[in-house]
Amino acid sequence: MIPGEYWADYARRVGTELQRRRIERGLSQERLAAAAGITRYTYQKMEKGESAPGSPLNPSLRSIMAVAQQLDVTLDELLPQPWPDLSGRGL
Repeated sequence: MIPGEYWADYARRVGTELQRRRIERGLSQERLAAAAGITRYTYQKMEKGESAPGSPLNPSLRSIMAVAQQLDVTLDELLPQPWPDLSGRGL
């Protein structure tokens, strides 16, 4: 898999995990986004795994931490394993 495709695949997996955990807690996208201090549109993009059409998700640290806190999970629990190798060797 080429680097961009690898990141896009990981971003989609993050989005799937966000959606799964939100639904488990019975939260709407709007309610979770408001509680995390981000817009519903921003949160929707996170669940899609995209920043813009054709552009993989790359949320700010603040946004992903705020969502994780509202879902009552750590970043380790929220971000699918294995994490992408960002050292340059695996990309």
